[in-house]
Amino acid sequence: MQTLYWFTRDLRLHDNAALLAASRSDMLLCVYVVNPKWFAPGPFQCKTMGEHRWRFLWQSLMTLERSLRALGQRLHIAYGEPEDVIPELVHDHQIGRVIRSRLPGTREAGQWQAIKDKLPKTICQQFETLSLFTEGSLPMKLAELPDTFSQFRKLVEKADDSRSEQLRIRTLTALPPAPGFPEDNRGDCPAIAEPRHPVGFTGGESAGLERLNQFLFVDHSIDTYIDTRNELDEPEGSSRLSPWLANGSLSAREVAETIARYESQHVKNESTYWLWFELLWREYFYWYANKHGSKLFRRDGVRQKKRSVSFYPHRFKAWCAGSTEYPLVNAAMNQLRETGYISNRSRQIVASCLVNELELDWRYGAAWFEEQLVDYDVASNYGNWQYLAGVGADPKGPRHFNLEKQARQFDPDGEFVRRWQGHSSQPVGLHLVDAADWPV
Repeated sequence: MQTLYWFTRDLRLHDNAALLAASRSDMLLCVYVVNPKWFAPGPFQCKTMGEHRWRFLWQSLMTLERSLRALGQRLHIAYGEPEDVIPELVHDHQIGRVIRSRLPGTREAGQWQAIKDKLPKTICQQFETLSLFTEGSLPMKLAELPDTFSQFRKLVEKADDSRSEQLRIRTLTALPPAPGFPEDNRGDCPAIAEPRHPVGFTGGESAGLERLNQFLFVDHSIDTYIDTRNELDEPEGSSRLSPWLANGSLSAREVAETIARYESQHVKNESTYWLWFELLWREYFYWYANKHGSKLFRRDGVRQKKRSVSFYPHRFKAWCAGSTEYPLVNAAMNQLRETGYISNRSRQIVASCLVNELELDWRYGAAWFEEQLVDYDVASNYGNWQYLAGVGADPKGPRHFNLEKQARQFDPDGEFVRRWQGHSSQPVGLHLVDAADWPV
């Protein structure tokens, strides 16, 4: 059988169950589709993909192509909408089967359904490659996924904790030949912008595996992770594995197995557990998104808890531009725009500011993160924003951070604010008035 493998968020050869299934074919066409809609403004005034993630993604694709060429394959990069591109390739190359990884997100689900509708005689299969567990190996049915992370974690940790290791798939060392190499239109893809600030991330499977090894076995930074994970701007303070996990250059199961191996060879402590704990948070939001579907993107969230919000254009613009009244928030937002990355602590601080001080719809903040973050992940991003806004998985309601206290605790000397120029020369206040003194 001739198979088309649609690479999405699984840009790797290690631990890739979907690619393993696709390799059991007579002929294999490997495809990645760059969607022009990613680069156009959406309903919340933001693009789906900004320059930082696009640069990282392109680096990842080039690494993947080199890996495939070493196995006698190549990567066909198409520029267009998947609903059109995939069926056209299927018809052109007499493809009998289409395989991809299972993805959370309603747009992704809609694309897959549209492709299946256009290809009624083609076998269309999905495999779980983004998660630690398959749906069948979860310690509960998906419909019974707990409403809170704590309940989920307890159920998982009661189960056999070697399960994630058992699910790991070997690294592929051979692939069937391609049914010809179609001309691609990658030249239509947007140009790659040069970074304005030194970037600490290089896309691709090899770079992701190297970072994992560096953080654990070279620097042993995992030993003190519990103490450093809240630092605002220290590269070794956290694992920074999220960009590679987000586009699938690195497998979550590979990370889990590496943590277990480190604990058996070196030390097992609260810090090593905490990295696993955060993998579980990622896992929870993955299944949370699969369970709740479109509710993940609604203003009132999964909990359908109404929030009184309005849209103040000047407040949102000031938040994005780092020109609010809050220097710590400004510094983090400046860092985000310049590098495509901010720490987990910074994300909570700026999100709390948007939801509470600026009284804006949380979805605008989630959309800006989607455009800017090099490690954007639909499930984690929207799940975390709902959590902070009090309309998602947090049983305690909205999280409101005291911005002055956060600055004293995490930037006591003001070094982070100075480095990222958090003292705006023209801060924008909460209220503006027009000529008649009516609030705008």
